[in-house]
Amino acid sequence: MPSTNLTFLNRDAHRAWLASQAALPAGFRVGTTRFDFIPREAPKPAKMTLTLIALDRPTPDFAAMFTKNAFPGAPVIVGRKRLNDPTLGAIIINNKISNVCAPGGVETSEQICTETARLLGLAGNQVLPSSTGVIGWTLPAEAIGAALPKAVAALAPGSILPAAEGIVTTDLYPKIRRADLPGGGSIVGIAKGAGMIEPNLATMLVYILTDLTVPRGELRMLLAKAIDASFNAISIDSDTSTSDTVALISSGRVPCEDFGAFERALHAVCRDLAEDVVRNGEGVRHVIRVNVTNAASPVLARALGKAIVNAPLFKCAVAGNDPNVGRLVQAIGKHIGAFAPKTDMSKLRASMGGVEIFANGVFQLNPEKEAALVMHLRGAELYASAEPKDGVFTAPIDFPPHERCVELAIDVGNGPASATVLGGDLTHEYVSENADYRS
Repeated sequence: MPSTNLTFLNRDAHRAWLASQAALPAGFRVGTTRFDFIPREAPKPAKMTLTLIALDRPTPDFAAMFTKNAFPGAPVIVGRKRLNDPTLGAIIINNKISNVCAPGGVETSEQICTETARLLGLAGNQVLPSSTGVIGWTLPAEAIGAALPKAVAALAPGSILPAAEGIVTTDLYPKIRRADLPGGGSIVGIAKGAGMIEPNLATMLVYILTDLTVPRGELRMLLAKAIDASFNAISIDSDTSTSDTVALISSGRVPCEDFGAFERALHAVCRDLAEDVVRNGEGVRHVIRVNVTNAASPVLARALGKAIVNAPLFKCAVAGNDPNVGRLVQAIGKHIGAFAPKTDMSKLRASMGGVEIFANGVFQLNPEKEAALVMHLRGAELYASAEPKDGVFTAPIDFPPHERCVELAIDVGNGPASATVLGGDLTHEYVSENADYRS
């Protein structure tokens, strides 16, 4: 469950809340710049944003995890090498082009790191690159190099909001979460992600900054645990990005007096950012939260949750506020039949919105329950579907009005394990967004 239950009446209210969460931890600065360029592969005008996160002094205490996609982007390849380097001083991020499988992609990433480092007085291997956007296109290295001095000149302490805005692509709004710890110090995270999301070790692009002193080894162990319980438990469309990156950096400016409190705060920031990513998923009108309990193993519990949130027919039913629970039971049976066929299905119970819909091997439905299920689906809707304009569906909002979910509880009845998985529905808007993504 999220650590908050926020509601926003409009974009301005949401932006004011983001600003209230955006104070940078001590020891960090951010700067952005935006420029025009023409992609080589699609010669028409485009815009790219560079986002720079810089430390006041390089730190040995940093962690990162990356996609397991077998075609990782060049920045991921470079980033994996950076994990072996003694210190990190900055992160340089571009949107619009992901630099995946592009000719000379690794060399271009290193070239951009070297130029960023020169402007900051660092070594090239003290800069971590990140790219997000269209797969297969090449980065405009000259245009990026020309724009970098403006990003450096814009560096300022104070707010992380410019960075949260700078990293987005198809996101409808920026995402920021923070935790302030007793005794001083904070954790502040930003995320970019809307589509091509079923993370495997990470999620699209996430940067988490803290001024609390946590040694490198502990930082990496804690990040892995936090990712497993958050970003690895979401799915928008079952696709794993080639660019997934989660980085956690400590400036070491504030002593950490309670590592347990730090771990709990890190989990809360990651959990809330993960839900924000789903809530801002491409075309998502309903967030679906699946609580699986009493499964034979943690692996089965999580896999069953993901099988439900990735089931196309069930996702479509949710999008239409149609409590077609036959599609839910089908998805459960499909997964268990394929991966845990010896499970005693007579013990399985399922509910939606607190309304029991299945038990003892049969549906538990009546007209009153059907009406209650429809009301639950409508109450979780982020916005009503809009008619397409010129054949294109567009989301009518650019802020999250609430944090409600379609709540599913699946009690397998065959063991001690549990898992919570978040996903979204499947809408006309999702198809439209991805049909026109490059054009």
